[in-house]
Amino acid sequence: MTTIVVGWTPDEFGEVALARGVEEVTLRNGRLVVVNATRGDALVDDRFADEEQLGRLTAELAGSGIEVDVRRSMGADVGDQVLAVAQDVSADLVVIGLRRRSPVGKLLMGSVAQRILLGADCAVLAVKPAG
Repeated sequence: MTTIVVGWTPDEFGEVALARGVEEVTLRNGRLVVVNATRGDALVDDRFADEEQLGRLTAELAGSGIEVDVRRSMGADVGDQVLAVAQDVSADLVVIGLRRRSPVGKLLMGSVAQRILLGADCAVLAVKPAG
């Protein structure tokens, strides 16, 4: 069975990644593993979903008819957390949303997308919102 991991955040970037992940898993008749991760500063990390956002996500996916596993994690590096889940489930594909960042922002803060793109043992599909 094909396993697709989606790095999800409760924003437009996570939503576009999730939508593409659902498309891919439907085409491949597989299962979807959704990962929402944080560095551990969850109280100030708006990309780490709260219980209400997770409830909406779960309800949305329940009606899709696909096998879904939603995981949350905390650790030093968000990219490493997504990669660990991908390895744990033997992912065939990882789907991530891309954000536009300045060169200085990339230098100072690193890039989760870059870490996933360079570190994954499987294919990675990077998507971005239209516009």
